[in-house]
Amino acid sequence: MTDRSIRIDGRSLTPELVYQVAVRKHRVVLDPEVATGMAASRRMVERYLSEERVVYGVTTGFGRFSDVVIPEESRQTLQLNLLRSHAAGVGVPFEPAISRAMLLLRANALVQGHSGVRKVVVETLIAMLNADVTPVIPSQGSVGASGDLAPLAHLALVLVGEGEAWLGDRRMPGAKAMAEARIPPLYLEAKEGLALINGTQAMTAMGALGVYRAGFLANWADVVGAMTTEVLRGIPTAFSEAVANVRPHPGHAQSAANLRRMLEGSQLSTRPGELRVQDAYSIRCMPQVHGASRDGLTHITSVIARELNSVTDNPLLFESLDSAISAGNFHGQPVALVLDYLAIVLAEWANISERRIERMVNPALSGLPAFLVAQGGLNSGLMIAQYTAASLVSENKVMAHPSSVDSIPTSANQEDHVSMGTTAGRKALQVLENMRTVLAIEMLCAAQAADLLGPTLLSPRSRQLYDFVRQGVPTWDQDRVLAHDIQGMLGRLEGDDAVALIHTLLQA
Repeated sequence: MTDRSIRIDGRSLTPELVYQVAVRKHRVVLDPEVATGMAASRRMVERYLSEERVVYGVTTGFGRFSDVVIPEESRQTLQLNLLRSHAAGVGVPFEPAISRAMLLLRANALVQGHSGVRKVVVETLIAMLNADVTPVIPSQGSVGASGDLAPLAHLALVLVGEGEAWLGDRRMPGAKAMAEARIPPLYLEAKEGLALINGTQAMTAMGALGVYRAGFLANWADVVGAMTTEVLRGIPTAFSEAVANVRPHPGHAQSAANLRRMLEGSQLSTRPGELRVQDAYSIRCMPQVHGASRDGLTHITSVIARELNSVTDNPLLFESLDSAISAGNFHGQPVALVLDYLAIVLAEWANISERRIERMVNPALSGLPAFLVAQGGLNSGLMIAQYTAASLVSENKVMAHPSSVDSIPTSANQEDHVSMGTTAGRKALQVLENMRTVLAIEMLCAAQAADLLGPTLLSPRSRQLYDFVRQGVPTWDQDRVLAHDIQGMLGRLEGDDAVALIHTLLQA
């Protein structure tokens, strides 16, 4: 049996590995080499305590209370009070996958030996992942500096036997979940509460899962767009490699290659001048638009990948300097900016998809029966599918407004510039879901158009895509509840069959 364990060492996490742990629930193990650095940083904390050195969050209060020295006998209470007071989140909880990703990312930051926590803190985080104990974390309440304080405080409460958690799919008090999973709750020592909540793990968890899912949808956008090109009798010469070579953006080249591969052997695509000289932009400019979003996603992914393996709490301990440095690695601005960018690149994939949907359902543009139904009038066909897509892309335009340009002072103006990165992440994930739905609608429309033209005329690869659609959603011959078809198509996009099909369609 293959070992699917993910080893964390503070250096090696990727968005794909986060997905495997957060969604696929692969087991997590701790790299034994991290113990030395963690022990060294913990000894620094203990020495500073014995020396009664003034160190932020270790011997002092937090934020505006950083000048208040805490007596020795109250330092454990300080850490617990920190979690309770900062657990001020509101709103619906994050989906469990995001909370699991947060557990993983917090552990990966702490193992790097700059946070001053005991090894048992990280071991508890890992034990929770492996036992499927997932904190219930409200999704609203973070301003993105000092990190994701409120979300991470809700996460940390479960470690000490408080808060709420899911054990599998059962929601219960955190103490009950830990007890049933046989994980002892922690008694936090000095610095450990602060180390657990001061970081960018909520926004970065959303970023990691978002870019991984977006990469999958980027491929779907190309293959669905190719089938739409066929049913609209499009002109594939616009996707020429020669065209891509003289404007050498990598994303353009990749999308154009995918489109060419999908259209090989099509009996529906046309030559310039056969039906028209050139296609509308939503067809002809597909490599340029899809490719620009691909290149944007590449940049976003690189930033998120760096953040996955960063230390983002405060203060940071450096054994070589014998110093605890109060700085700003908790500030979410690098992540906030690219999460706003993620919403924009996803919105553009959806925008151009909706325009292709309109071309298919509009008989003046498609040459097909109105709204892709043979008996129009008695049947409305896929008319309202385009309305739904239009609604979603308009919603995306609102949510593409950047969060990262906003800031509001907190903590009595001590924390006077914040990132709003978690708001950016929440918006980006909603735009991603909207994009996925728009692509599902385009797929339904393209398959229905193929039924009207004759599926045997599709290219071999588009015929595989058509068959994939029809295995879950039947041909539209008379009106029925359209929402069921959309949900059925979304369900098809979530399974392992969808992953296998994309691999098959786009392999050389």
